[in-house]
Amino acid sequence: MDKYLANLTTEQVNERTEELDRCGTAEILTMINREDTAVPEAVGKVIPQITQAVDMIVDAIRGGGRLFYFGAGTSGRLGVLDASECPPTFGVSPDLVQGHIAGGDTALRNAVEDSEDNEALGRDEITRLGITAADVVTGIAASGRTPYVLGAVRQAKAVGAKTIGLTTNPDSLLQNCVDICIAPVTGPEALTGSTRMKSGTAQKLVLNMLTTATMVRLGKVYGNRMVDLNATNGKLVERAKRIFCDITGGSEEDAEKYLWAAGKRTKPAILMFCSGLEAPAAQAALDENGGNLRQAFSSLGIDPPVPGSAGR
Repeated sequence: MDKYLANLTTEQVNERTEELDRCGTAEILTMINREDTAVPEAVGKVIPQITQAVDMIVDAIRGGGRLFYFGAGTSGRLGVLDASECPPTFGVSPDLVQGHIAGGDTALRNAVEDSEDNEALGRDEITRLGITAADVVTGIAASGRTPYVLGAVRQAKAVGAKTIGLTTNPDSLLQNCVDICIAPVTGPEALTGSTRMKSGTAQKLVLNMLTTATMVRLGKVYGNRMVDLNATNGKLVERAKRIFCDITGGSEEDAEKYLWAAGKRTKPAILMFCSGLEAPAAQAALDENGGNLRQAFSSLGIDPPVPGSAGR
């Protein structure tokens, strides 16, 4: 028996749910819900480590680097999910935040459990993806000992990349391999060892925080509006219109006019409306200010509008 695995908090029997199979549906759900309520508190305790990680990622991206996630099973799928949401939400290139899962894309829908035991596979991924000292690599593993993940972060360190570990167990092997370890301890699962539950929820919360806080710091957000979203479908076009109107106080007709003139890009459309600039000049002003809309307003001598003030 693997003593390391046997001693993990996520592998322990949860005394509060030992009668799970004897419960009715409502009682099962109440037990699961009761366990889930502990997750945000566990994440809250590691905000200092998440802060360090965000600052590291921001510095790396400003320096031309990228953010990579590596995981297996649930952990890998959560990394891929978070990475895949960044382009539509924040208008970034799909290359900027990347999620990679042991077993490749097949593992997103089907369990490819043996691939997670291959440390060499993780090492090879770092080489294949051309990861350098400019990048940040985050290994995600509830157990903190997944060989694929350890291989990836160890090789990442070898090439000089910054490394982050995300686990839900304390004193893990992963902790000893990374620059920053984020370890919200969620305790035994309602269903013993099923880390897709509390552990997975904690990982999702942390990943949300990493990318959202990073993108806020990088000027991808104005107030709490996602002004860099890619308006690539009907829903997102309507959201872009609402954001435009909310920030500028303009009409829906104004929103359509300026969004279309700006190639459906929300930030330059807003700046065009408020400044009178044409699209190229508005984009140039944004570029000169690192894409930060608030700073672009200030550089043009325009008081930054207050979102929502037109409707108050």
